[in-house]
Amino acid sequence: MTTTPTPDPRIETHLLPPGTNVPNNDRLPLVIYRGALSGASDAASGFEELFDRNGWGGSWRDGIYSYHHFHTTAHEALGIAAGTARVCFGGPDGVVAEVAAGDMVVIPAGVGHKNLGASSDFLVIGSYPDGQEPDMNRDDRPVKPALLDKVRAVPLPGTDPLFGPTGPLLRHWGG
Repeated sequence: MTTTPTPDPRIETHLLPPGTNVPNNDRLPLVIYRGALSGASDAASGFEELFDRNGWGGSWRDGIYSYHHFHTTAHEALGIAAGTARVCFGGPDGVVAEVAAGDMVVIPAGVGHKNLGASSDFLVIGSYPDGQEPDMNRDDRPVKPALLDKVRAVPLPGTDPLFGPTGPLLRHWGG
């Protein structure tokens, strides 16, 4: 199967400043691609194929945790394969986004995310730039400057997870 992303998805960006217990990323915005994959008969496999083709590996199928968490060692792509959800990005004082099947979210290292509620069929395909592996952190302690430095040191991906080396992510992240 060869999957093609929607040629011109609507893109939203949110630059999230450091929080008390979530470092966020004050250099790279959260990027939401609305309707990034439409009309695919198997959106889960479609996202997996596109992520793999564009150098984003470590794919998994699941949901989004119902507690604030973040990764300091990897950026993360989330392809919404089925259902809908309300997700808080950036910690308790962050932004809330409604996501639906066909949307994709690219979360920069350090940006908190939490599922606030989802449909019973909600399914996410997650992936990371090749060479990056996520750690797991909760918002249970104050952010220290060293943690912000660690987040800022995570290398930019070489490709957009859907569109490859010329995709919009690289423009939004200055790559």
